[in-house]
Formats: sequence, C-alpha cells, structure tokens
Amino acid sequence: METHNLTIVSEFHLMSFSEDPDLQPILFGLFLSMYLVSVLGNLLIILAVSSDSHLHTPMYFFLSNLSLADICLTSSTVPKMIVDMLSHSRVISYVSCLTQMSLFILFACMDNMLLAVMAYDRFVAICHPLHYAVIMNPRLCVLLLLLSVFVSLLGSQVHNLIALQLTCFKDVEIANFFCDPSQLLNLSCSDTLIRTIVTYIVTTIFGIFPISGIVFSYYKIVSSLLKIPKSGGRYKAFSTCSSHLSLVCLFYGTGLITYLGSGMLYSPSKDMVASLMYSVVTPMLNPFIYSLRNKDISSTLKRLHSWKV
Repeated sequence: METHNLTIVSEFHLMSFSEDPDLQPILFGLFLSMYLVSVLGNLLIILAVSSDSHLHTPMYFFLSNLSLADICLTSSTVPKMIVDMLSHSRVISYVSCLTQMSLFILFACMDNMLLAVMAYDRFVAICHPLHYAVIMNPRLCVLLLLLSVFVSLLGSQVHNLIALQLTCFKDVEIANFFCDPSQLLNLSCSDTLIRTIVTYIVTTIFGIFPISGIVFSYYKIVSSLLKIPKSGGRYKAFSTCSSHLSLVCLFYGTGLITYLGSGMLYSPSKDMVASLMYSVVTPMLNPFIYSLRNKDISSTLKRLHSWKV
C-alpha cells in the first residue's frame, strides 16, 4: 500500500454502502427518511418540553438538550452522505474531514455526558425525593449542562490536535460513510503510540467515567427501590427510569458493537452498519422511546396535535 505525504493528501474518499447504481435511489430515500424522522422527532420533543410548563423540570430540561445533541449528531454525518449519493462522489476534503470528525465527537460525547447527568437526576429523584427540588435547582442544572459541553469540547479538540499531528497516511480510503475518528487514525503511518494514547483518553474520560456514574446511580436506585415494601410502589418509581434506561442500553449497546465488536472480527461493511446504528438509528429512536414510554411527553404531544387540528 502506497504511503502518501500529508502535503500531497488534500482529500479522502469515503466508502459507499453499495456500488450498485440501481440501489442508490432506494438508499437515498431510506437515509433521507431516517434523517427527517430523526430531526422532526427530536424537534417535537424540544417543542413539547418548551411549550408545556409541567415539563419544565430538570429531567425534561436535560432531555430537550439530549434531543438537540441528537439532531446535531445526525446532521454531522447524514446530509453529507445524502449529497454524495446525489452527486455520485465520495470525496471529502482534508479540512472538511477534520471538521466532520470534530463535530461528530463533540455531539457523541454530549450524548454520553447527558445520559450520565440524567442518571444522576433519576438517582436524586428516587433516593432523595424530599430534597430533589433543592439539590436539582436551576443553577445546578445549567452548571451540569455547561460541564457536559466543556468536557465534550475538550474531547473533540484532543482528537483534532492529534489528527493535525499526523504527518502521513497509508491510504486515502476511509472505510466508513463519514470521517470516523478510529478509521482516520488507522490510516496514519505514524507511531502507534498516538493511537494508544487517544484510545486511552477517550475510553477513560468518555467511557469509564460516565458509565461508572450511570452504573452507580442505578445501583443506588435499585437498592432504594428494594426497600419499598409494596411492588406497586417499586414499579411506579422505577417507571420514571424506564425511558432513560432504554436510551442507555441503546446508546452504549450500539457503541460497544461499533468500537469493540468490529475490532475482533473487522469487516468494513459490518463496521458501517454498526456506525449507522450508533450515529443515525439511535438518535432516530430516542423520540419514539420517550413518546411511547413516557406519559407526560405523549400527553403533551397529543395536545399539540389537537391544537394543530
């Protein structure tokens, strides 16, 4: 495989889901529909939370910001893929690739951090219900949101700085439909120590810490629920966590498949499908999970629909 100097490489080539021309219109319609459903669904969640005063609580404040992060996450990858299908071109410039990579990491980390913050919110609500309003005050909610944004920006810029240090590439073909950070680093012919450092930082900051917070929160929640004598009370209390727990399983499940499973039995097509699940399907399903499993959101959406009718 030929090694290219960075001064020569000004663009990369993204991978297509299929080279069959007959399948392109079908794939175009499929991905456009998924993108529109994802954006509109998350916008409805934001509209529902902002329009109903009963939903002006910490849980729904974080949910609306999670929906905004999901819109941005999907918008960082899918529009480019749709345009490429129309133009029959898979080329992306070096600068655009770094920009897309930075935005993808930023909003993926935002999802990660917000899920951890929402777990903490549920922990306080169930384990300390009498002090919930005092602990989860508006000032702390804004502070937790700003902290999530700061940590996400930090992770994004760390990746960006590492990518800018790469001096040569083994190839210009990225085995994914967007500038996946792991794929871009794999193309580097620099010392593998860089990749190891990046992997360690990402795993520690954006993997272990948020997951540990979520696991600890739910450990405390389950311990608290087991002390409730009646099963009906346990179910009612835990039902407030079911939507969030579903999002956690979906988000981290697809993430583990993408970044761990593909490493053991690597296949470009399987990796692309896993990335699609992680970056497109998960944000698309989030509004459905909350609208179907959450009575407050579903009732507000019904009222919004009746107003329009």
